[in-house]
Amino acid sequence: MMTIYRPTLLKLALSAALFSAPFHAAFAQDANDIAERLKTLLAEQGTDLQWTEVSGDADEMVLEGVTMGVPGEADRVQVGKVTIEGVSEERGGYRIDTVTTEPFHIAEDRAAADVSAMTISGLVVPSAKPADPLGSLMMYESAELASVQVKLADKPVFSLSNLTIQVTPPAEGKPLEFTGAAEKFSADLTTVEDANAKAMIEGLGYQSINGTFEMAGSWQPSDGRVALSQYDIAVDDAGTFGVSFDFGGYTLAFVKSLQDIQKKMAEQPEGSENSAQGLAMLGLMQQLTFHGANIRFDDDSLTSRILEYYAKQQGLKPEDIANQTKAVVPFFTAQLNNPELSGQITAAVNAFLDDPQSIQVTAAPTSPVPFAMIAAGAMAAPLELPKTLGVTVTANEDRN
Repeated sequence: MMTIYRPTLLKLALSAALFSAPFHAAFAQDANDIAERLKTLLAEQGTDLQWTEVSGDADEMVLEGVTMGVPGEADRVQVGKVTIEGVSEERGGYRIDTVTTEPFHIAEDRAAADVSAMTISGLVVPSAKPADPLGSLMMYESAELASVQVKLADKPVFSLSNLTIQVTPPAEGKPLEFTGAAEKFSADLTTVEDANAKAMIEGLGYQSINGTFEMAGSWQPSDGRVALSQYDIAVDDAGTFGVSFDFGGYTLAFVKSLQDIQKKMAEQPEGSENSAQGLAMLGLMQQLTFHGANIRFDDDSLTSRILEYYAKQQGLKPEDIANQTKAVVPFFTAQLNNPELSGQITAAVNAFLDDPQSIQVTAAPTSPVPFAMIAAGAMAAPLELPKTLGVTVTANEDRN
């Protein structure tokens, strides 16, 4: 859910920041110019933003009737009022102390979401002609979202509370760093319609789940190195699923090219052919290099529940299901045609089923691998890809 609302949060921050440019002696005249600039910049990112009125001054200004949508499409998010406080000049651009929305409602078919007030702090709007490429980036220091409530056919199915994001902008050669967390999320799984999935959910005792979310990472604009060091989703009485990755090539030039492609796609009439832009996007992705990745699961009773569920179905004991699983794993892994990796998987699964603590898959190539090589390997020689990426599988090891 965070991935749904975080882009909306950021886009609101961008739009509010641009609105807040020079509101001094000639506020009324400049506001329209800022509004057009805002529309242009957001359109490049595939977002169309509209409003009905701008009022106030540099101390506090209000945007009324704010809506957001995809260019050329009728469906729009009705954001409503956005309040901007504390506008000051900074390095030829502007700094905004806070950008705050009022609570708003999103509805589509049978689904609806109520989003609480959001606050963006320390938002910096760069100069129209920055001294360096890095100065063209719009950044914020923190963002807070108190809650999100999602309903399906008027029945609550998901909630998120106290989502926070902290950002340290890049300075003096140091990378941008960010952290984020949600204090709690809850989901009602009784609305799942698939009969098999519903039966398993009930058998495992997960009709409703609660958990937390945490993430952390960095971006170095000079060489485009991006590292997501933590992306953990923890579910109470189940376990923690974590992902991390590290890649290079996401430079400012890459970002600019990506924005250009997005702008061209947004300018196309609805339903038109975008194959040229798609190929351009694919070509752009080949500039990236893969440095490593990790997928990890830390168990908190999920494994024992699964073993008990299948044991009950077959009239066996949980340890019988575990032994059956350990027996068939070597036959599946033999298809990899990689004896070393096959042995690692078998040993890891055996150790995990005997004592469910953690299991993880790590990709750590000896040198960075271009995405073009990964794509080519996936099509031409997929069985060689684990060797190229340096894939290993381990169990019950401490986190790095």
